[in-house]
Amino acid sequence: MSELIILGYDDHVTARRAYDKVLDLQRDFIVELAGLALVRVDDDGEKHVDTPSSVVGASTASGALWGAVFGLLFLVPGFGLLVGGALGALTGKLGKTGINRGFQDRVQGLLEPGRAAVVVMARKLTEDRFAAAMGDFGGTVLKTSLSEADERELAEELAG
Repeated sequence: MSELIILGYDDHVTARRAYDKVLDLQRDFIVELAGLALVRVDDDGEKHVDTPSSVVGASTASGALWGAVFGLLFLVPGFGLLVGGALGALTGKLGKTGINRGFQDRVQGLLEPGRAAVVVMARKLTEDRFAAAMGDFGGTVLKTSLSEADERELAEELAG
């Protein structure tokens, strides 16, 4: 099971500090990442994405799944493997997993001009230690889960 956690912040500086903290938590084995990104929205509403150069242990399948989920949530052109009819099929499958239109709308609501979000897809997570460490930054937390069966089905859909 993977956890998808979106941490929304009112400013870019706090979001950057939170993003760096997630990387520290990975080094301390509190979280095992399948994906991580910092999404900043400038004053003109344009989105900018930062990702670590590598997320240790990410497989090709989990990388493709991460790209697809990220692309659907943030509609970042060129991010993920979403082309043609695959987008509709994948959107339908994601909707059954908890990443439905309502969740997507709540994520988009976090990204007003001047704001930012840290997006975490975790394969494993020590929830109490993660929450305690991230609580120092405040912000808005959105969370959903993908079961192993959902991940497998989505990965197969992306590969097909």
